[in-house]
Amino acid sequence: MSISTPLAAQPRPGHEFATLGGGCFWCLEAVYEDLDGVIDVESGYSGGHAANPTYRQICEGGSGHAEVVKIEFDASRISFREILEVFFTIHDPTTLNRQGNDVGDQYRSVIFVHSEAQRAVAEDVIREAQAHHDKEIVTLVVPLANYTRAEDYHQEYFRHNAAQGYCMFVVAPKVEKFRKTFAARRKKSAAR
Repeated sequence: MSISTPLAAQPRPGHEFATLGGGCFWCLEAVYEDLDGVIDVESGYSGGHAANPTYRQICEGGSGHAEVVKIEFDASRISFREILEVFFTIHDPTTLNRQGNDVGDQYRSVIFVHSEAQRAVAEDVIREAQAHHDKEIVTLVVPLANYTRAEDYHQEYFRHNAAQGYCMFVVAPKVEKFRKTFAARRKKSAAR
């Protein structure tokens, strides 16, 4: 059993952070934990006005925060572009403030960029992804703002709660889609 520890404020040398919101953070976390080149994934909240928000505040709405994952990745093994290619495969970027039955601005599709280079890549990937969607992509690209790590019980949620109803019916299908679509990109230890 692994223990989730908070990510440092700065990535390790040669690593980068990506912070993404695409619905429930449990779904994104479960996928990115399985992606080769990803060092760590942390569930959190970003983009709102409330300082140190709680899950209850996020769920009630009005905090302005999105549920996000903060991903530390080894830039020599996987690029930010590849991180985003997975992102646009595992969630619907054309639904405003919702993913499936999860509704509210806390579930918005958003890329919180850590640099202007990330912004440029994100905008390119969105343009390319738009060619594969009939509806307009509504994914926001904004600077990282007011990030807070989610409570401990949200970390590695799917790994520890796979039999829970939401995990079985919402998270597991997204994980399975990732595993089929990106089989060659899975961590070797996870692919067994």
